Amino acid sequence: MKSLNGEYKITLDDKGRVSLPTKIRAALEDNAIMLTKGEDGCLWLYPMDEWKALIQQVRGSSSPFKADSRILKRRLIGPAQDVEIDKAGRIAVPQTLREYADLTRDCIVLGQDNYVEIWNADRYKAYLDESEEEYKTASERLGAALLQEKDAR
Repeated sequence: MKSLNGEYKITLDDKGRVSLPTKIRAALEDNAIMLTKGEDGCLWLYPMDEWKALIQQVRGSSSPFKADSRILKRRLIGPAQDVEIDKAGRIAVPQTLREYADLTRDCIVLGQDNYVEIWNADRYKAYLDESEEEYKTASERLGAALLQEKDAR
């Protein structure tokens, strides 16, 4: 699978469908994908092979007798729905997922290498504004770790 990347402005139509950008569609190997609730109020869209790998990781590290396992499965796996890309390059976003992500007309599709996020455009802007300091801190930490790794060679 090619890397899923890029930031795209898209529109949710009156029937609850979004058109996936051409570059995103081209990176997907087939038309069957999994859509679920993501972190921070967005939706996560996974190619089936990546979804299956994620599910295997969750299964391997969870138990129905552990509260954190149950909540993870209920929030990630339970609401997941198979969606297909139609001939026009659109996916239908189920009502429950549209409500969760507060998807209205203006949306953002954001590639994350092996999956895609779908955001309400205003919520995404607010997220970026609110997380600016965290981003700077994470960037500094990454830079320091890369330097340390380089020096270790």
